[in-house]
Amino acid sequence: MPADPPALTLEKLRANVGRLSSTTLRELDSTLPWYRRLSADERSALGMVAQNGIAAFVSWYQRPSSPSWVLSDVFGTAPTELTRSISLQRALALIRTVVQVVEDHVPELAPKAEQGALREAVLRYSREVAFAAADVYARAAETRGSWDTRLEALIVDAILRGENTDALRSRIAALGWTSQARFSVLVGNAPAEPNAGFVADLRRAAARLAEDALVGIQGDRLILVLGGVADQDTAYLRLSELFAPGPVVYGPLAPSLMEASSSAQAAFAGLAAAAAWPGAPRPVAADDLWPERVISGDELARRALVKNIYRPLVAASNGLVETLSTYLQLGHSLEASARELFVHANTVRYRLRRVCDVTGWDPLIPREAFVLQTALVVGRLAAASRPGVERPAGRTENPATRPPSL
Repeated sequence: MPADPPALTLEKLRANVGRLSSTTLRELDSTLPWYRRLSADERSALGMVAQNGIAAFVSWYQRPSSPSWVLSDVFGTAPTELTRSISLQRALALIRTVVQVVEDHVPELAPKAEQGALREAVLRYSREVAFAAADVYARAAETRGSWDTRLEALIVDAILRGENTDALRSRIAALGWTSQARFSVLVGNAPAEPNAGFVADLRRAAARLAEDALVGIQGDRLILVLGGVADQDTAYLRLSELFAPGPVVYGPLAPSLMEASSSAQAAFAGLAAAAAWPGAPRPVAADDLWPERVISGDELARRALVKNIYRPLVAASNGLVETLSTYLQLGHSLEASARELFVHANTVRYRLRRVCDVTGWDPLIPREAFVLQTALVVGRLAAASRPGVERPAGRTENPATRPPSL
């Protein structure tokens, strides 16, 4: 293409900018169904992009060696509106329509001898605009991704701190969270140098196993908040493979995302106590670590043992607490327990089955017997510390101050 375009062709281009713009808008409306479904403001913004594209072509045709005008002259302030209104594929369809309109009018804009050069210029121009559009969308995606990452980090931090505010609800909605049930939190060790590729792999894996997922990395800890998990066992097992070596703990299900902080607290408490159970599975439920959590000073675990095991056993009566305590004290021997309790061994066996029915923990399995024994210990301590059980301070007498007997 010559450095100086023909003056007559350039003049006709300038004179027909308005007509080409009007023709382009009519063509967009008639050939692109999705364009007609946009709001008036969106159509106006996209129509301005089309008109700017035609006007900018004239400037580019005059000075094709300087393509720096593309982003500012064609898209102007429209990139935000453009990326919100339509996809990149539709944006390219819009550009294709603009180029087609100009190409169809080439015979009217240039003499026959110059039409080939003008068509070549249109094609080169369309390539520049297409690359510019791709750059606009790439920049928008990068900005949106950075914002989503910051927003996600804020939400994870708020969940861990137990916030329950309108601001948190608004942030969750802005992130596009849709799950309404089955919320859980996984925690474990993060890779030494987690990068964007690792987080992307984790997101893809979570997307296949849960409806929604939030990823947080705080120091050497990796936090994964899941919503709408269909198959929990499979999901936890597969996702745990992406954590760094070490224990991975998942908290109990929460009824809502706003209440997921309880699941997170249990998971972190379990992670802190997991070292006390070297044979723990990976991943392991925070509730399976109740004994270790109690020993490490976790008040939530102590209350859970009293509520879920000790009190139901006491309420069930029928000698369940006495039988369980005797069985544990006598080395898990059915016969020794039967002799101690003056009952048949089958009676002991029946009562132990009842313990399992009432609590969900089987005393015949060593690990679960340990959980039950811990529950008995903390339950008795809780009962002994009740005000009604404690001896009043005034009942204790000092012999030195006791009045002499008459």
